[in-house]
Amino acid sequence: MTEPERAERPGRDTGAGFVARVAVDITPLRESRGFRRLWLGQSVAYVAWRMLPVLTSVQVYRLTGSTLAVGLLAIVQFIPLVTLTIVGGGLADSHDRRRILVGSVAGVAASTGALAAVSGLGVDSAAIVFVLSLAAWSSFSLGAGAVRSLTPRLVPLEQLPAAAALTGLYNNLGLVVGPAVAGVLIEWIGLTSTYAVAFVGLVIAVVVVAGIPSVPPAPDAQRMTFASIRAGFSYVGSQHVVLGFFLIDSIAMIFGMPAALFPALAQNVFKDPASVGFLFAAPAVGAFVASLVSGWVMRVRRQGLAIVLAASGWGIAIAAFGFATTLWIALLLLAVAGAADQVSAVFRSTIVLTVTPDAMRGRLGGIEFAQVSSTPALGNLEAGIVASLTSVRFSIVSGGILCVVGTLACALVFPVLLRYDSRHPRAAA
Repeated sequence: MTEPERAERPGRDTGAGFVARVAVDITPLRESRGFRRLWLGQSVAYVAWRMLPVLTSVQVYRLTGSTLAVGLLAIVQFIPLVTLTIVGGGLADSHDRRRILVGSVAGVAASTGALAAVSGLGVDSAAIVFVLSLAAWSSFSLGAGAVRSLTPRLVPLEQLPAAAALTGLYNNLGLVVGPAVAGVLIEWIGLTSTYAVAFVGLVIAVVVVAGIPSVPPAPDAQRMTFASIRAGFSYVGSQHVVLGFFLIDSIAMIFGMPAALFPALAQNVFKDPASVGFLFAAPAVGAFVASLVSGWVMRVRRQGLAIVLAASGWGIAIAAFGFATTLWIALLLLAVAGAADQVSAVFRSTIVLTVTPDAMRGRLGGIEFAQVSSTPALGNLEAGIVASLTSVRFSIVSGGILCVVGTLACALVFPVLLRYDSRHPRAAA
């Protein structure tokens, strides 16, 4: 028997076959021109977008010399993220989603261009930076529902896990690359020129996503009203599989998000203040790697069970991180936690887009984004309070344990999540 024949025998594996099974599945990019444009445009936009918080923080600090003023920038981020994402979801269900996305990215680009002008002209007003930052975050938030509900109209439902993994790829790449690029460019070419780089990236993104085919609302779509938004929340409450993983993710973020404690850990445990940046980046790096080796997600049928296991894995990794006294071990555990969160995110996105009717997907996307973006802030608050009353280690370890306990409790309360089978999604939900 020749070597090629031996390699092709059933039961034998090759290195190439293994890579093909675990590498990120790019089928949606190959087969869907619309998704390809969405992915490319959002990849560029998200890197540019993640540069903006660094730029505005530096600009406000230079204008005021106040760390409090920089901290208050969080308000202009938080308010749109928990309000306008929901409004934008309603718009996405009643209007062309492509147009909303283009308008959203264009609004962020215009705000960034205005910030560049303010910086270049030497305008000495932090208030203007706050107003323009609010405009940028508002534009971004209004488009979140459209972005999250576009994919099922561009790719077949069976490709949603692969599409979700690809989306996670650019999300996590932006989280790592955007801030790093901004920090380097500010030192090399200055604040105004770095704003200009972000602006150009966003303009390119507008041009790319404008080529996505029109995605009009479903024939049975409701008109955008307060009642239609309320119907979105009612739908979440009626779909126990969706409500179950919403609660699981909220528990994981509220009890297992110790980012507020990273500066203290860097200073007092790892004895290296500069390591704080590595601590913040480690979860995103782990999530990015998980996206790169996500080919296996297409073969997972018990997707609800996968969410439970992934959320529990996050909690276990965070609890173990609380005991770490060596930096590289701490970074490895945070990367494992980030990878677990990315796996959970892939299946959460897949389930919600699969079981939700198209006429409701925009609202569900907006509600989900509001939950995802707001709960980490609550988690940081919880971590800080518990650490101040006990210790940093107790806060982190107890939070990780509570995350696991809460996840398992939700699985018991919502057994439909454990029964969910992607082969029969509507029946399971």
